[in-house]
Amino acid sequence: MTALLQVKGLAKSFGAVHAVKGLDFAIEEGRCVALLGPNGAGKTTTIRMITGLLKPTEGQLRFSGTGSSGDERRLIGYLPQSPAFYNWMTGFEYAVYAGRLCGLPAKAARERAKELMALVGLSGAAERRIGGYSGGMKQRLGLAQALMHRPKLLVMDEPVSALDPLGRREVLELLRELKRETTMLFSTHVLHDAEELCDDVIIIRDGQIALQGRVAAIRAEHRSPVIELRLERDAASERWLQSCETHFGDAAGEPAGAGLIQAIHVQDGSVRFTVREVDAARQLLLERLAKDRIKLTRLEVGHSSLEDLFMKVVTA
Repeated sequence: MTALLQVKGLAKSFGAVHAVKGLDFAIEEGRCVALLGPNGAGKTTTIRMITGLLKPTEGQLRFSGTGSSGDERRLIGYLPQSPAFYNWMTGFEYAVYAGRLCGLPAKAARERAKELMALVGLSGAAERRIGGYSGGMKQRLGLAQALMHRPKLLVMDEPVSALDPLGRREVLELLRELKRETTMLFSTHVLHDAEELCDDVIIIRDGQIALQGRVAAIRAEHRSPVIELRLERDAASERWLQSCETHFGDAAGEPAGAGLIQAIHVQDGSVRFTVREVDAARQLLLERLAKDRIKLTRLEVGHSSLEDLFMKVVTA
């Protein structure tokens, strides 16, 4: 498959701070790629360099089919994390305005604006002022703006992180439609979205690539059994969750649990144990819960997700 964008040795420093440190990756045409990492990992800095908003300190960004003197920004559509609008404009007026800024003639801008308002599901609100739009509607209008000039690569910085559940679902459904015809790169810390939507992932930590590859291949290579426990919401259970790593972090030293527990992830009243062998680990966990008199409300056995792998990679 053809690489639409080749990134080699990409680096950015702000004085003595090295925010991005020599990234190497490629984005293939027709793929949807997630750029993952904890806050401060360098995701937004990387995206700003790709979109031309920041000049790299070192490295190269090369798009397929363009010469060294071409303006590659015309190949990119960009949706920032919090797009800004003129709230006194209607959605349609803003879309036309974006088209004119892209260099479209007035008639072509109006036609393209009408087409995109339908695509992003805003035809019924096209004549309403943007100030009355919900967060999800504004994000969809931002996508219309980013797609106005038919870019080869759609780049998005945390496109759903600031939205409520309804707005988030609306935008994710739209992105599922768009990925059929547009190459996409987006940053996110919502791992479930990346797992559901993307073909490839790039995980960065401290400005460097920690892991990259096809989602399916990464799942297959790093797939491990997982036991999830959900506990009664009481003070004793909260204390137990907070001390899980103390309880089980040295499980390899226990004769009954030697090497059983590989990783522990505590979140919102539950804990996920990545384990080596399900039956023995389940017995160990149930015995410890009974010994500590902790009330269990649910036990589920499954397999590790992209989020489990992410936590393992970024905390290694």
